[in-house]
Amino acid sequence: MTFLTRPFRILAFALAAQLLAAPAGAQAPGQMPPTGVSFVTLKARDIPLVSDLPGRIAPVRIAEVRSRVTGIIQNRVFEQGSLVKAGDVLYKIDPNLFRVRVASARASLQRAQATELNASQQFERQKVLRQRNASSDVEYESAAATLAQTQADVALAQAALDEAEINLGYTEVKAPISGVIGGALVTEGALVNADSGNPLATIQQIDPVYADFTQPAGDLLSIRRDIAAGRLAAPPSGGSVKLVFDDGSVHEKPGTLLFSSATVDSTTGQVTLRAEFPNPNRDLLPGLYVRIRIEQAIRKNALTVPQRAVLRDATGAATVFVVGAGNKAEARAVTLGPALEGDWLVIDGLKDGDKAVVEGGQKLQPGMEVAPEEWKPAAATDAAATQPAK
Repeated sequence: MTFLTRPFRILAFALAAQLLAAPAGAQAPGQMPPTGVSFVTLKARDIPLVSDLPGRIAPVRIAEVRSRVTGIIQNRVFEQGSLVKAGDVLYKIDPNLFRVRVASARASLQRAQATELNASQQFERQKVLRQRNASSDVEYESAAATLAQTQADVALAQAALDEAEINLGYTEVKAPISGVIGGALVTEGALVNADSGNPLATIQQIDPVYADFTQPAGDLLSIRRDIAAGRLAAPPSGGSVKLVFDDGSVHEKPGTLLFSSATVDSTTGQVTLRAEFPNPNRDLLPGLYVRIRIEQAIRKNALTVPQRAVLRDATGAATVFVVGAGNKAEARAVTLGPALEGDWLVIDGLKDGDKAVVEGGQKLQPGMEVAPEEWKPAAATDAAATQPAK
């Protein structure tokens, strides 16, 4: 038998004493401690199906200002680029020739009225003579015909006077609609022709405005089928419609969906939709490129998972670790839908109440023991850190 020397016996007793003094829950030598992870508890909720679609701004109404008479432009009354109201005078055409025509037409009317008066008097005489059998039927009928002819001449002269006065009024070119008028397309002294068809200016009504945008016909039909089949719910009141600028900012006023086209563009396969937006500040200009964010359906009892919780392998397959029974890591293969503001829509693989690992998942293997703690988004953490002390 081999006996330990005295120094080795002392060392052995010291090691034994340390082992007996160690707490019962201490980690055994060589065993890895639980991996720290942050998790979020998934909760089912109603999620709107929102589409971001390209579009352009168009005026609600547009009108070209045209001259309805031929003449020389005397004055441009409006300020270019200003807001005008329907009926405002924009241009003045030299009225002298038209005033002369009104005077001539009025004189012709007065002459026709005098002739009518004479014919009326002759007819009344013939009527009296006929009652006394002092006039023939031919004379009576001739007087009646002459009176009818002069009455027609009066009506014709009155119409000519009305036309002349209308044309005189047209020497003041007025705004056909209210809106923003563009630049003047003619100058003072220019001859404008009623038959040329050339506009003098253009007015656009831009409060409110239209936003015309497009969506692939297949996507729109798929949404409608899912709503009809009950897989999706129709949004309340047609769904919200928002306008997003190039810089990502959102227009302050929400819009209203007016209609979707009944035809598909044969060259692009797109369907055109139209929304209407208030534009009190006139910052939505016709032709402006925008994106329309439209709520087209509601997903009932849907799940989302933070994008940073999703791990992908070399093939692109998505996996999410969840905290299972006994704080053991479980790997779940998931099917994901579209991105929703930092989250992924979960189609399959996760359920309500699952604790999805958001941070620390890269270090996990299935079955590993974890030390879970509730995940706090960075934005919320930063906000708490910068909040002033009370």
